[in-house]
Amino acid sequence: MSNFTIISDTSCDLTAELRKRFDVADYARGVIYYPDGHDELGTLDWEQMTPEEYYNSMKSKKTLYKTAAVPVGELTEVFERHVSKGEDILYITLSSALSSTYSEACTVAENLMKKYEGRKILCIDSKRYSTSQGLIVVMASMKRAEGATLEETFEYIENAKHTVHQMGPMDDLFFLCKTGRISNFKAFFGSLVGVNPLADFNRAGLSEVITKAKGKSAAFELTLGYIEKTIVNPEEQIIFVAHSNREKYALQLADKIREKFNPKEVIVNPVGMSCGASIGPGLCAAFYQGAPISEDYSKEKAIMAELQETLKNTK
Repeated sequence: MSNFTIISDTSCDLTAELRKRFDVADYARGVIYYPDGHDELGTLDWEQMTPEEYYNSMKSKKTLYKTAAVPVGELTEVFERHVSKGEDILYITLSSALSSTYSEACTVAENLMKKYEGRKILCIDSKRYSTSQGLIVVMASMKRAEGATLEETFEYIENAKHTVHQMGPMDDLFFLCKTGRISNFKAFFGSLVGVNPLADFNRAGLSEVITKAKGKSAAFELTLGYIEKTIVNPEEQIIFVAHSNREKYALQLADKIREKFNPKEVIVNPVGMSCGASIGPGLCAAFYQGAPISEDYSKEKAIMAELQETLKNTK
């Protein structure tokens, strides 16, 4: 294995088991602001509460968690812990469209490389977050395991990150209303008819709603159809299915993906606290590698529009 260390942050949603399996040596902790007014550095391992307790607490209209970027001091401490031992670092951070962590990490890296002459710290803006960021970290680990150098792995991820897709339903419209993304009117009537927004990532590194489905059956049919039209070499992939308090649906979607695509592996895991604060309860989505996201998102919209038309005509 090539001799460099892979580090991410609390937005990657990789459990302790997965971090050990893919040799992710460390992670930097972002800030979580709790509803009672206190704040603390987040973790990936649910020491404070269970995922069920966390997402169930969001049912209250007054309960809202917020997050902030990884502090400079935390980045410095995590990076220095490794470069001081003679390790080079590949740091993969959440999307710069959502956080200043990437730009701050680049500054910290530059300063530490001056202090520890000869050491290398390369930072990647994943243009993703949550499990999609975690998938990119896993991709980097697998590339390293093939014998790729730090620079080769960096270049591979930079070229591959826009091939990472998300697709699956979100069903808690009232949380979206609480966070200002839809109106109370849309949340109320959308919930009555079982509306499930579905989204993929755009080139800016944001999750963008691409369509809406009525009910889980239609949502899963559109999800599988979209994956089929965008995925590349599924039999060679590890596909993640992430959920925020929707384990039953995540397991169903995982089974459907195994049956339809026969991937190397499907891993089901919960969305972590840091990303869960803004995602909220109700997500069940697959994360996989496919064709590069188009510059204007037009290709992805056309694919989903065609799938919606086919679904409409089969009813």
